[in-house]
Amino acid sequence: MRPNTFDRPPLSRGRLRTLLLSGVTALALVCGLLLAWPDRAGAAADPLISRGKPATASSTESSSLGAKNAFDGDPATRWASAEGKDPQWIRVDLGARATVTRVRLTWEAAYAKAYRVELSDDGAAWTPLATESAGNGGVDDWTGLSGKGRYLRVQGTARGTAYGYSLFEAEVYGTVETGPPPGGAFTVVAAGDIAAQCTSSDSGCAHPKTAALARQIDPKFYLTMGDNQYDDARLSDFRAYYDKSWGAFKAKTRPVPGNHETYDPAGPLAGYKSYFGSIAYPQGKSWYSYDEGNWHFIALDSNSFDQAAQIDWLKADLAANAKRCVAAYWHHPLFSSGGHGNDPVSKPVWKILYAAKADLVLGGHDHHYERFAPQDPEGRATADGIVEIVGGMGGAEPYPIEEVQPNSQKRISGPYGVVKLDFTDSGYGWTYVATDGQVKDTSPKYSCH
Repeated sequence: MRPNTFDRPPLSRGRLRTLLLSGVTALALVCGLLLAWPDRAGAAADPLISRGKPATASSTESSSLGAKNAFDGDPATRWASAEGKDPQWIRVDLGARATVTRVRLTWEAAYAKAYRVELSDDGAAWTPLATESAGNGGVDDWTGLSGKGRYLRVQGTARGTAYGYSLFEAEVYGTVETGPPPGGAFTVVAAGDIAAQCTSSDSGCAHPKTAALARQIDPKFYLTMGDNQYDDARLSDFRAYYDKSWGAFKAKTRPVPGNHETYDPAGPLAGYKSYFGSIAYPQGKSWYSYDEGNWHFIALDSNSFDQAAQIDWLKADLAANAKRCVAAYWHHPLFSSGGHGNDPVSKPVWKILYAAKADLVLGGHDHHYERFAPQDPEGRATADGIVEIVGGMGGAEPYPIEEVQPNSQKRISGPYGVVKLDFTDSGYGWTYVATDGQVKDTSPKYSCH
């Protein structure tokens, strides 16, 4: 077991270390230097913007040494990574894009000899803000910085000890941007195949973990691509399982049903309709549409694609749409490399969407993550095609990849997670984020048709 303290080399570097000054002359000298060095003096005056914000890390030594401890303002608590492994990171979500001018790191005995402080707008692409190559622990106070991003990460690349990385506090100073994001941008979290019949008391239960991740991202709203509740989607099951995790943000959720919602002994979709109410039936049917920014979203019930009422409604809805960009989602994907494979039930709907120049389709059913290049309803790659995402990793047991389909660009089976979609007035892109906070896949950036 690692001791809490041990002898360190003396703090010999003058670069922004915690200084012990004595005497009025020394204090006056420091004040004079600060006045003559406006960038650093000004940075110190910026407010602390990281206190209590959501934090994640690449690993933790134990459950009591989690990432949040580095941002709680308590000098007695700390984050500690797994021992003996490089690299390791800890990151904080500042809640919105911010200008960062100062970062103060208070290391425990297990410090970083080399590390980078980085910023990101999306948690996927990172820009260096500060770099240390000869750290010796103690306090590193980086001031006079100038960088912008929503997420800040300390990426340890070389340990200063045989142990891990450990921070008592990581303090970020600056200013958080206010007002709507530029270009009509907004974020959506999506997942399908969610609530197995288990709760957070079971360490192997995944849907509370994907719910925690989804809530931490804090999107404009949430999409679910069916099979929200297993096995038969009774109302009692929704209340006992789904409601204890993803139910925390039910009011911001835009769901669709899957095949498991049809198994309810009380009748197909009975528990689903009772639980979600008008959230899932805003237009009186199990399919509906809504707008956000320059996007038109269409939520469909793939259990009833054979019903003329839904198909006629879809055609009329697309004809009335005035938005440039169109996304649709339902449960059974037309294309999938998973165990269920391609589902032809969706092909007539794809044809209608393709003719209307829709941009994006999301599905679930197969319990893996997959993204496809733009293609037409016949599966032919084309620049004006529809992009499809299979996102069935919300909490149900993973399915293996069976037969890789043409135009499949990326497949992940195993790590549970959510799809974090970033929309603008003219395009979109996304990342697949696992429950450990790591980005497992990043899509290309697409423009709307």
